[in-house]
Amino acid sequence: MEATVSPTKSGRRARRRPADYIPPSRYTIRGAAGQGDALTRLSFLVLGAGNIARRQIAKGVLFLAVEIAYIAYMAVSGVPALANLVTLGSRTQTKQKIDGYWYYDPGDNSVLLMVYGIAAVFITVLFVVFWSYAVRSAYKAQLLAAETGSAPTFGDDLRNITDRNGQVAFMALPVAGILVFTVLPTLIMMCIAFTNYDSDHVLLFDWVGFKNFGQLFSATGEVNATQFTSMLIWTLVWAFFATFLNFFLGLFLAMVINRKTTRFKGFWRAVFSLSIAVPQFVSLLVINQMLQPEGAINRLLIEWGWIDQALPFFTDTTWARVTVIVVNLWIGIPFTIMQITGILQNIPAEQYEAARLDGANWWQAFTQITMPYLVFVLTPYLITTFTGNVNNFNVIYLLSGGNPTPVGDTAGKTDLLITWLYKLTVDRGDYNLGAVIGIFTFITLAVVSLITYRSSASYKDEGGFR
Repeated sequence: MEATVSPTKSGRRARRRPADYIPPSRYTIRGAAGQGDALTRLSFLVLGAGNIARRQIAKGVLFLAVEIAYIAYMAVSGVPALANLVTLGSRTQTKQKIDGYWYYDPGDNSVLLMVYGIAAVFITVLFVVFWSYAVRSAYKAQLLAAETGSAPTFGDDLRNITDRNGQVAFMALPVAGILVFTVLPTLIMMCIAFTNYDSDHVLLFDWVGFKNFGQLFSATGEVNATQFTSMLIWTLVWAFFATFLNFFLGLFLAMVINRKTTRFKGFWRAVFSLSIAVPQFVSLLVINQMLQPEGAINRLLIEWGWIDQALPFFTDTTWARVTVIVVNLWIGIPFTIMQITGILQNIPAEQYEAARLDGANWWQAFTQITMPYLVFVLTPYLITTFTGNVNNFNVIYLLSGGNPTPVGDTAGKTDLLITWLYKLTVDRGDYNLGAVIGIFTFITLAVVSLITYRSSASYKDEGGFR
């Protein structure tokens, strides 16, 4: 095999490379299949074979051990789990009397069978990814051995992971946590949307395809398209006001406190921080009791003669919706003040000085310096806040409980999609319809978040604010 030699900038010769050398970015499955030697191609079937042959013993044994563990798992549990995923079980609970004692056979549990089956699919996908990495590692060992005379040792790989590829080591555990505790439960929830898992089918249920989606968009039934559309619109309206009213009012108060002429800045910030120190659910439950028809607020207003009858804080649709938005300001504004105060104190003073010398007034300085800087820094925060408000279960459920709720309806006028989902699943047992609503909530948030973030300066100009 011919090799090429190229001089370095210092005049010394670089390490010899084969003429057909492929850079690290080209360590691909296709390259391994087309240009790999016999040992590399053997690694397609026996993971680690190529690595062990090139004295990467520890890595090769690790690859082989994972493959053996996967094969053993599939033989013992994986294949039966995949088979049960198709049927979701068929054995009902039975009992028989033996020697005067009743013996119960619990039968199949479709929820467990679904979890085991999806876990088997999930593990298989992870193994395919691992298999791809192992094959590419064998191909890389082949090329590096041809180039340098030997493949990297296990110690070299460890030093590489803690140095050049340190991000892989640091991100491995968080990514594993996301896969196990976020992605896997989400997949299970999405699968439930295609079953008839409800209060009438608790232990055994079947696949029903898109039937639940059709019910959600039907014109009749307790759960229908009109109700879903109304809930979706209110959820987005709530999230918009809960996000941007908190932002702009918090911005106003933070700027007032941050002014040079404002005295006792520490005191005012401490006052607003007190509401953060009190647990949110405590504040919401107390306010809920105060705003009841016989609560403290209505009693005081009636005794003072300001009103003749109790205000309908949670019995009228408009009043209830305005109430939850206003109370959310009490909960959210202190957080915004703390966020914006830290940013205001880090805006370079030279920019304001240059604007003043150019003759800019306070409004021009705000619109040309302060606001663009805040938007640039806080766009990801605003997106996550909007997402959090769409899923803001605590404020709605603890404050209004979704009220007012029409008789016979499955959701109240202040219910969000997330609280409606909770009522359908926990109160009514309609897990299939709750899963459908969860899917549409996820789609709505994903579309809004991605479009907004990709259109922002924070995404387009990662180098920093100018």
